[in-house]
Amino acid sequence: MHSKGLWRDLALRPVGIALVAGSLAAGVDTAQADISIPPVTVGAGLQSGFYDCDRACINSPGTVPAGDTSVDGFALNSIRLYVNGAVTDQIKFTFNTEYTGSGTNTVGVLDAISRFEFSDQLNIWAGRFLEPSDRANLAGPYYAQDWAPFADGVSDFYPSVATGRDNGLAYWGQFGILKVQVGAFDGESLKGSAVTDKSRVLAAGRLTLDFWDPEPGYYLNQTYYGEKDILSLGFAAQNENSKTAWSLDGILEKKLPNLGAVSINAEYQKDNGLTSATPNDGWYGLGSYLFPQVVGIGKFQLLGRYGQKTDDATALTARDKIKTSEINVNYIIKSFNARVGLYFLNQSDDLPDSSKKEYGLKLQLQI
Repeated sequence: MHSKGLWRDLALRPVGIALVAGSLAAGVDTAQADISIPPVTVGAGLQSGFYDCDRACINSPGTVPAGDTSVDGFALNSIRLYVNGAVTDQIKFTFNTEYTGSGTNTVGVLDAISRFEFSDQLNIWAGRFLEPSDRANLAGPYYAQDWAPFADGVSDFYPSVATGRDNGLAYWGQFGILKVQVGAFDGESLKGSAVTDKSRVLAAGRLTLDFWDPEPGYYLNQTYYGEKDILSLGFAAQNENSKTAWSLDGILEKKLPNLGAVSINAEYQKDNGLTSATPNDGWYGLGSYLFPQVVGIGKFQLLGRYGQKTDDATALTARDKIKTSEINVNYIIKSFNARVGLYFLNQSDDLPDSSKKEYGLKLQLQI
C-alpha cells in the first residue's frame, strides 16, 4: 500500500492543476445555453533516488550479483497520477494510478473510488482504496516521515490486492475528536495466510482519537512538519474467516515556539494468521526534529527509527527477530511537495552474520 496546500479537506492526495470549464468558446451566448463541466483536478507525484546496498538491499530494487557483496544504482521508485472530480457537491470520484518504476516497471490502478460525502458524519466510499488499517498504511510512502516506512515489516502489514488497497465498500465519519472507519473488502488477495476460505469477505475497522488539532478526511499523515499540534491514538483490526490482525498506533507532534517541531510515532501490530500462516508481531518507534531555521529554500530535519518484527516459525523453534534501524537527514523544501534526504538502513535477524546495510539519497516532488 498514502499535505497542506493540497486538497486534504477531502482526504485526497496531491492535486496541482484545476481544470474548470465555463462556456464552450468565446462568443457563445450564455443566455442560449448554460453548459458547465464539473471541476476536475489533476496532480502528480514522483519518488526517485540513488542506493548502495551491502549484502542485500532492504528497501531498494537492487539485487546483489552472484559472487559479489554489494550493489548500487539509481532508481525511479514511483510516479503517480492523481485525478479527482465532482459530479455534485456530494457525489465525487477519484482515479489514481502508479508507475512502479525500477524493479517491476509496471503501471497499475492505485485508487478508483466512488465517493458519496454528505457530511462530516456520513461518508460512503466504494471501489478500490486503502482499507481501514494502521496510520502508516493510511499515509503511504508519499506522506510518511522516513524514506523506508515499510522496510521493517511492521507498518503496512495488512493484506491488500495492490499497494495497501483492496476492492470494497467503507463508511467513515467524524464525531468530534473521534473518527470512525469501517468497511467490507474482497479479501481474495491473501497469500500464505492461515485463512482457509479466501472467498469470504474481509472486515476492517479503525477508530482514531485526535486530542489536539483535528485531522479531517479518510487518509492520514505521519507528520505535519510543524503545521499542527497532534496527539492521536488509533486502533485498527481486520478479520476474515475467523483469522484476525490488529494494531495500535500513536503520534505526538508539537510545535516549539522559535525552536522548530518534534514528532514521535509508534506502532504495535499483531497478526494471528490473517496475513501469514506464521503468527507474528512487531513494533517500531520513530522520533524526528525539524529545525526552525530556513537554510536556503528549506529546513533540515533529523530522524531516527527502530523496528522489530518477530515470527513464530513453529512452537518448537526459537522466535526469529528481525531488527531494522533507520537514520535520515532530510531537507524539507515544501512539506510533502518537495523534499530530499539522505538515509541509512541496517537490518539483521537472530542468525550470525545476517546484518545488511543500505545507504541512499531520495527525492520527492508533487504537484
